[in-house]
Amino acid sequence: MSASSASNINSSIFILMGFPGLEQYYPWFSVPFSLIYAVVFLGNCLVLHVVHTEPSLHEPMFYFLAMLALTDLCMGLSTMHTVLGTMLGLSQEIGLDACIAQTYFVHGLSFMESGVLLAMAFDRFIAICSPLRYTSILTNSRIVYFTVTILTRSSLSILPVIIHLKFFPYCRPHILSHSFCLHQDLLRLACSDICFNSFYALALVICTLLLDAVLILLSCVFILHTVLTITSQKERCKALETCVSHLCAVLVFYIPIIGLTMVHQFGKHLSPLVHVLMGNIYILFPPMMNPIIYSVKTKQIQSRMKKWFSLKM
Repeated sequence: MSASSASNINSSIFILMGFPGLEQYYPWFSVPFSLIYAVVFLGNCLVLHVVHTEPSLHEPMFYFLAMLALTDLCMGLSTMHTVLGTMLGLSQEIGLDACIAQTYFVHGLSFMESGVLLAMAFDRFIAICSPLRYTSILTNSRIVYFTVTILTRSSLSILPVIIHLKFFPYCRPHILSHSFCLHQDLLRLACSDICFNSFYALALVICTLLLDAVLILLSCVFILHTVLTITSQKERCKALETCVSHLCAVLVFYIPIIGLTMVHQFGKHLSPLVHVLMGNIYILFPPMMNPIIYSVKTKQIQSRMKKWFSLKM
């Protein structure tokens, strides 16, 4: 091993990867990535602004939507500097502490988004299956309780594995698979016993993401059963329309996560480009699509945006 290689391995600096073998195209890639981040920031800020300024949207469904938009906004902020830095050729290096911090935010925000989607599923379940009890069940105090629970679960449950990353010796070449840091990517470079992190992370995924997905699926089954019992076709369609945007948001969130997990677990023989592509879809697709989905599918937001833009013109 050369002296320079040994120095790189023993340092606390990691190299972020963009698209291996396509480095000469990074200036071109930076254009769509910049546009995507612009959509993420403008779209989610617009949703937050509309929910905040429109009194008719001050109800549980839109409070949870504002939480979703804020989560997506934070996801964009936590990854933009490394993704665009790599694409623009500004820097491909990141220190261990900064990498661990980014890992915490990326995974913590994913758990938060899953929790918010579960809360939104519960909201739709109560609105359709028990409409007369909606206001008595989803009171302001319960919304605050749900919010605190989601924040606590996402911020504290992941801390043990994140703290443990600080004390691993990283003796393999410090080359990461993505243009941002992930827990499983750092584990791949560690040269000590990683059993605790591996098993804890698996248990955490099962108890959060998988459990949330099962509960969301159950709520969809109950909602569908209730909708099918409605005799009026007009009312049946109206009830289904209120769930379409939420179902789209759930699919937009869970499909990339499942895809990235499958690639990391069973796709080691695949091209590195596949890993990079799935990683970027995982962090960028949900934050970009959610404001578009809710702007198109939610009539209250759509009408408020039209009114707002007409006043600006």
